[in-house]
Amino acid sequence: MNAEALARHILELLDGVDTVEANGDTFFCFNPPGMEPDYRMPFATIVTSDANDAASELVRPGVYRLNIGVSADTYTSLFGPPPKAPITANPVDTGHDYTQLDTLMPHPIYASLNWISVLNPGVATLDLLDAFLEEAQAIAAGRRARRHVRG
Repeated sequence: MNAEALARHILELLDGVDTVEANGDTFFCFNPPGMEPDYRMPFATIVTSDANDAASELVRPGVYRLNIGVSADTYTSLFGPPPKAPITANPVDTGHDYTQLDTLMPHPIYASLNWISVLNPGVATLDLLDAFLEEAQAIAAGRRARRHVRG
């Protein structure tokens, strides 16, 4: 599955999702009908270049990375406690090979914020991703509802 097909899949899977594209990357935001669009915090992204970090070597032809913001409980169940690291452009040392395809792993930069990632999802990871995407959307919906109440 290429990045465009994955983006279509996500949009078909989840209701109330809107995308923004910039520099070949796709940002998925929870924007339900009837509410003013809010693009401040995507719950998932597909990145296609090393513009923001080179940890995954996305310069390889056809390689892209899906990133998903999950709950602390989900992150911990997958990888143990998230690293306590400042967010910089340098990858967090989690012991994972951030260049490996079709392998669920911590996000190379945002692992401390409970983000997970996978390069070129396929047979090994595709079935797992829908549940993580649904969880990420639910987190975004909750965040959106809290902001709406505060006005």
